[in-house]
Amino acid sequence: MTPSPPCLALENVSRDFGGLRAVGNVNLTIAPGERHVLIGPNGAGKTTLFHLISGELRATEGKIVLFGDDVTALAPHRRAARGIARTFQITNLFPNLTVMENVLLACEALERRTFSMLRLLSIQSMNQNSF
Repeated sequence: MTPSPPCLALENVSRDFGGLRAVGNVNLTIAPGERHVLIGPNGAGKTTLFHLISGELRATEGKIVLFGDDVTALAPHRRAARGIARTFQITNLFPNLTVMENVLLACEALERRTFSMLRLLSIQSMNQNSF
């Protein structure tokens, strides 16, 4: 049985902006089922690395491999079609909802059922009518 290729492999990935090296020679291998965290201070290159992986920025050097296929030269939409994309952190809350209702709404977004959010609205409506 041959082992499956890594989900993601970065080989000496770098990104320069003029004379500034924002990301330097990153090597990373993520196997199926693994989870990793990227930590560091502001300006350390974390966001730039995510831009490189997703294709929003081109690597100055190195190679990005997704499930065994070199995706270094692919545009972001081509990478997304293969299963890798990035999202942006959005911390907006609904000011008219309680903390619990905001959390429930976030949980509802994880369900694949259509209109599952209507249950939350029903709960909110029942809570308002019970006073």
